[in-house]
Amino acid sequence: MHPRFRQFSLQIHTSLRSRSSFHATSDQFIPRKIHVVVVPIQRYRHFRSITFTNNIHIPTHQLLQNPTPNSITTDHEALKIQTLLKTHSHKHIQQIEQRLDECNLSLSEDLILNVLKRHRSDWKPAYAFFNWVIQTRNSTGFPPMTSIYNEMLDVLGRMKRFDEFLQVFDEMSSRKDSINAATYGIVVNRFSAAHKVEEAIEIFNKVEDFGLERDLVAFQTLLLSLCRYKHVEAAELLFRNKKSEFRDDIKTWNIILNGWCVLRSLPDAKRFWKDIVTSDCKPDKYTYGIFINSLSKSGKISTAMKLLKTMWEKGCEPDATICNNLIDGLCFKKRIPEALQIFHEMNERDCRPNVATYNSLIKHLCKIQRMGKVNELLNEMEEKGESCSPNALTYGYLLNSAKKPEEVDKILERMERSGCKMEGDRYNLVLRLFMEWGDLERVKYTWDEMERSGMGPDRRSYTIIIHGLYDKGMMGDALEYYGEMISKGMVTEPRTKLLVDDMKLKLNEIEVVRETGLRKCNVLLDLSRKQGKKR
Repeated sequence: MHPRFRQFSLQIHTSLRSRSSFHATSDQFIPRKIHVVVVPIQRYRHFRSITFTNNIHIPTHQLLQNPTPNSITTDHEALKIQTLLKTHSHKHIQQIEQRLDECNLSLSEDLILNVLKRHRSDWKPAYAFFNWVIQTRNSTGFPPMTSIYNEMLDVLGRMKRFDEFLQVFDEMSSRKDSINAATYGIVVNRFSAAHKVEEAIEIFNKVEDFGLERDLVAFQTLLLSLCRYKHVEAAELLFRNKKSEFRDDIKTWNIILNGWCVLRSLPDAKRFWKDIVTSDCKPDKYTYGIFINSLSKSGKISTAMKLLKTMWEKGCEPDATICNNLIDGLCFKKRIPEALQIFHEMNERDCRPNVATYNSLIKHLCKIQRMGKVNELLNEMEEKGESCSPNALTYGYLLNSAKKPEEVDKILERMERSGCKMEGDRYNLVLRLFMEWGDLERVKYTWDEMERSGMGPDRRSYTIIIHGLYDKGMMGDALEYYGEMISKGMVTEPRTKLLVDDMKLKLNEIEVVRETGLRKCNVLLDLSRKQGKKR
């Protein structure tokens, strides 16, 4: 490791050990005090736990090479704003705006987007900052761009804050030419995700009022969003009703077919497949791929293999994606030798494997702990590079198979060497592993890294922490994280709510027992004093 980063990591660890404040409900703690350490996202290395011995070794991962001076400056300013918003989150909005005014910021699109992206799972500070930007635009001379509005919409929509969401959208509607195709996609996607199907369809019906075309692409965007969030029945009904309005296009058929397949509704998928075959739109490569995927995941491997043969006979060349679906289905059925056979035949048929092909094999080989074969495939991926280079999913499967913290270190170091970036799901996976192993120091570092990188913490992160702390008897700490989660407007899972109710009940019982014990002690002390006076 570069000496500069080794020293910087040591400073962080020393600072955390000497300055952190802790909850008083357990012997092992997770610090919650804010430490202002300015680390640009591009140059931030993710520090893991170290042992303070004579020979200190600090493993690191993920350093993006050669960041530009402008990106470093932007990250530096964004991190200062993020820290300010977090430090003053409990204060009135006017006080926060005053502190922002005092910063004398030079606003730019990159800076504003950087700040908003750091708060994707925490809408309140993002919205406070956004409103401040809107209010100060005249004095600074910076007109907020559509991309900034879009990012704010996405944050609010993700957190299901639709009152604020509609306020921002109305503000955009009042500004000429501010709504673009990306805005439309975000709005219908977030409405669909919140199961507001009628609202999503209404936006499509009014799309021309926003200065956009009510064309096939806009229609397909709506159908895609509805199907993505399991509203396939509504999407198919809309598709049938609008067939006369838009030209017949196999991509539209494929969207609905894929929706039924994702829902694992094989009868509906078969019905819709037959409709495609008898329609004027003949199945293309993607249609076959979607249906083969559905058959494979439903355990109909033999039928999927027959369909693949039909493709060959009709001269519709299968691609790697279609073969990947079969490989994944065979692996799921523990028919790994047959899956490896298809893998070897792909090269012979000029259908080259890609990263998804390798990932399907690695996922299932990791499950049965055939790590020798896994490493062989991983080496092959790194040698081939390009479309076969390991990605975040590859390392996610490897991390999931790790049995101890040292194995996580090695995987993350290999991930660093390959130039693969950490994502929110991978952070949560590492968080869960360290929590299960009881390595609370590494849990704390992972949590801090998520905050600094803007990748979280999200609802999943809080769920992992709350359940993990409960399992370790640290109920006070768990409830504090729950309170923080609620304050950010996150909706808890039902199982988490039940767990929290149980913790509150247990802590109340402990408090009753403690108070009863204190009363008994006081009674005994009083009796002792009285007896002493009689003597």
